[in-house]
Amino acid sequence: MHNRLPNLEDLRVFVHVAQRSSFAAAALDLGMSAAYITKRVQALEAAVGAKLLNRTTRRVVVTEDGERTYQWAQKILGDVDHLYDDLSARRKAPRGTVRICSSFGFGRQVVAPAISALAQRYPALSIRFEVFDRLVDVGAEGFDLDVRIGDEIAPHHIARKLAANHRVLCASDAYLRRRGTPRTPGDLANHDCLIIKERDHAFGVWRLRGPGGEAAVKVRGQLSTNHGEIAVGWAVEGRGILLRSMWNVGPLIEAGKLRQVLPGYYQEANVWAVYPERLESSAKIKVCIDWLETYLPGQYLQQSPGMTRKARQ
Repeated sequence: MHNRLPNLEDLRVFVHVAQRSSFAAAALDLGMSAAYITKRVQALEAAVGAKLLNRTTRRVVVTEDGERTYQWAQKILGDVDHLYDDLSARRKAPRGTVRICSSFGFGRQVVAPAISALAQRYPALSIRFEVFDRLVDVGAEGFDLDVRIGDEIAPHHIARKLAANHRVLCASDAYLRRRGTPRTPGDLANHDCLIIKERDHAFGVWRLRGPGGEAAVKVRGQLSTNHGEIAVGWAVEGRGILLRSMWNVGPLIEAGKLRQVLPGYYQEANVWAVYPERLESSAKIKVCIDWLETYLPGQYLQQSPGMTRKARQ
C-alpha cells in the first residue's frame, strides 16, 4: 500500500509523454527540459509503485501498468479540469489552458485571428494553437478542440457546426483563354487540374454536387501539392483549374484574379468544432466554441444552425 498520492503535475506530464511516445517531444510541448520530464515520470512511478514506461532507442513504450495509469490519469485530470470549469463558469471568467488545432491555410488565415480576439476577450485563458496538414485525433493527441473543414468526423468525437462553407471550381482568365472553359464536370478530365492532398481531400477525385446530382470526377494535372495556398498561387498564375473553399478564393474571384468555372457545381465543406466526448460539459470549451461560432461567419463563410451532434455512428 502506498501512502503517497500521485502529484497532479506528474500525471499531466506522464499523459503528455504517453501521447507523444517521446520525452523530448513532451518536453517541447510543455516548455520544460527533458531532464525535468524524466524526473516527474520517475516520481510518479515511485508514487504508484510500478514501471509505467519503457524507453527504447527509437521511442517510449507504455507498459501494461502504464496503460492503466494513463486511463486513470486522464479521468483524474479531466475531473480536475471540470472542477475549475465549474468554478470559472460561475464567475463568468473561463480560465486554464486550451489546446486548439486546425489546418495550415484555414488555421493561419481565419482561425488564428479569431483565437487572438478570443484571448483578448478572456485574459485568464491560455491558448496553444497548432496547425497541421493532416487530420488530428484530438483526444489521442492531447488536443481539446480541432477547428476543421469537412464533414467526415470520427465516431468517438463530438462535433458542432460553426459555419457553412463550400468549395468551388475556379481558374484564371489566362488559363481559360488558352485551354477553353469546361461545360460539364466530365470536361474536367481533359483539363490541367491543380490537385491538393490536404487533410481530408480524396487525392485526384473531385466529388461535386450540381443540377445533375452528384458527380465524382477523376482529375489529373502536371502540378499537385499538399498545401492549398501553393495551389491557389498556381491557379492565379494560369496553371490550371482549382477546387478550393470560398473562404480562400472568394476574395480572388471578387478581385477578378480568378473566375468561377461550372458555377452550378460545388463541394460541401462545412466548418466544425470537433472535441473529445470527455470535454462535452467543459465550460471553457463551450466558451471557445461559442466565440468561434459568432466570429467565423463572414469572410465568405455563412451562418450555420450551430447544431451539435455526436459524429457519425
